[in-house]
Amino acid sequence: MSFVDLGLEPGLLKAVHKLGYTEPTPIQEQAIPLALTGRDILGCAQTGTGKTAAFVLPALQRMGRNEKPTEGRSIRTLVVTPTRELAGQIDDVARACSQYTGHRIAAVYGGVGYDPQIKKLRKGVDLLVATPGRLLDLVQRGDIDLSHVEILVLDEADRMLDMGFWPDVRRILNLIPSARQNMLFSATLSKDVMRVAGPTLTDPARIEVAPSATPVETVSQTVYPVAEPQKIDLLVRLLEEERLDRVLVFTRTKHRADRVCRQLERNRIKGTAIHSNRTQAQRQRALDGFKDGTYRVLVATDIVARGIDVDSISHVINYDLPSQAQDYVHRIGRTARAGASGTAISFLAAEQAAELREIELMLGQTLPCRDLEGFAYMQRLVPNPDRTAKKPKPRLVYNGSARRRRR
Repeated sequence: MSFVDLGLEPGLLKAVHKLGYTEPTPIQEQAIPLALTGRDILGCAQTGTGKTAAFVLPALQRMGRNEKPTEGRSIRTLVVTPTRELAGQIDDVARACSQYTGHRIAAVYGGVGYDPQIKKLRKGVDLLVATPGRLLDLVQRGDIDLSHVEILVLDEADRMLDMGFWPDVRRILNLIPSARQNMLFSATLSKDVMRVAGPTLTDPARIEVAPSATPVETVSQTVYPVAEPQKIDLLVRLLEEERLDRVLVFTRTKHRADRVCRQLERNRIKGTAIHSNRTQAQRQRALDGFKDGTYRVLVATDIVARGIDVDSISHVINYDLPSQAQDYVHRIGRTARAGASGTAISFLAAEQAAELREIELMLGQTLPCRDLEGFAYMQRLVPNPDRTAKKPKPRLVYNGSARRRRR
């Protein structure tokens, strides 16, 4: 199937072609035709699957071409997302897709001053991307009017729920017209997500291009058992001896992220950290430096992981295993963007044996363990090689026209 087959107008097709997109991804192929009809959408897709274009393109088309003067335009499409990094990325995609349609795009998020964002809003906006807190602040200040919203997109709904943003989302829902199209996208469709999504959506088309909590199939996954005090030494040795190139390292806390960066620098390995204590400018510099090769290693926490959209990440290293098994999937997906292959390495200290077990039960497989040759390991926990994990039950998956059972 091509983008022409999806029913997109010529201006959008021209933008898609200019962006270098040749064929729609599965989430785009299934979501765009349904969204163009005005149907509510409940979409589940792994990260890096083209999810943003799947809601931006139909939203732009449903609003119609806009050649009116920018002054006084009303916000007709509202996209709510949990982090400033994601807001910036969606803003970039929306601007690129709208270059021939006449729509005005803006993004508002915390961590930066109000004035530049307010100036953009006063010029008129058709599609607004926002984080919940900054959006409500601007509404309260009288700088945003949501009374003309026709299309609402809730992106990364599971992350907004995890980060405690759902009360803010409910307040936003009360500020926009009830007669609207809703599109909710999430990397996972857990019971909690379905509970909060229910009242938001009306007879939604459920699109699930991969079962929830299924890892990206092109990622090679390995566990390295190691004592907690030796983690940094093992990380340095892996980076030096295995010649790992562009590496994303996950730690449990922002303080550990900073400490890992300092220790890498002592070993002359250029790295930088990204977490919630960093300003927006610092985060952007870290991401830009990681993208252009200034930094070989980016150390991150889960709270900002969804906002890291960098191509060609060769390895993801779980310096600390995540406390929630589903976050493991989000992490390793960073190294398999848009069908690319990658490698995920997890350090296993004795204190996190239970977390590994939960991850393996979720995956329905045991992860292979290995050692780094020549590394002088201290006493550590090495999992029983005969451990087993049951396969997850099959899920019903929407394939665009009928439901089928995924095996």
